[in-house]
Amino acid sequence: MGDVFAVPLKPHNRWGGFKSLREVWFAHLETTRRRPLLLIDEAQEMAPATLSELRLLTSARFDSQPLLCVVLAGDARLIEKLRREELIPLGSRIRTRLATEHASRDELLACLMHLLAGAGNANLMTPSLCTTLCDHAAGNYRILTTLAAELLAAAAQRDLPQLDERLYLDVFAQPDTVTPRRAVSR
Repeated sequence: MGDVFAVPLKPHNRWGGFKSLREVWFAHLETTRRRPLLLIDEAQEMAPATLSELRLLTSARFDSQPLLCVVLAGDARLIEKLRREELIPLGSRIRTRLATEHASRDELLACLMHLLAGAGNANLMTPSLCTTLCDHAAGNYRILTTLAAELLAAAAQRDLPQLDERLYLDVFAQPDTVTPRRAVSR
């Protein structure tokens, strides 16, 4: 934020830097109708002190003036972290919480069909391959799209017009034999 507003922030004078940044930020907010949005992925990995400082950055005048909207994305560890005593003030300021669970097979299939149609070829994958991908995605959209992307890359290399279960088995098959280790000669 200091770089964005050209405010030098020094580690030895955090309060002075914070105060200067806040003044410039207030002036900016008064001249524009836009409000900044900060997206933080994997927020469960953030240090508690950093999360606490977010609380100070987001509002002014006893929380009556919002300065910054923050979206924290993370797994269940984030929810647990926000229950820590030093983070209760931040946790109490979170207006909306959306906890997602594993996606069902039907939800994954609907997502995959939507992505294929949006890409311009709804028949790129056979129905049986779509079902197989959904069964192996463990209820996770990211895993589903990663599997599909790996298959698409393999199909592009082989110049295949349609992706099917045979390609899935070729790409993701486990090797049948384990190569024995060679004895180390001394």
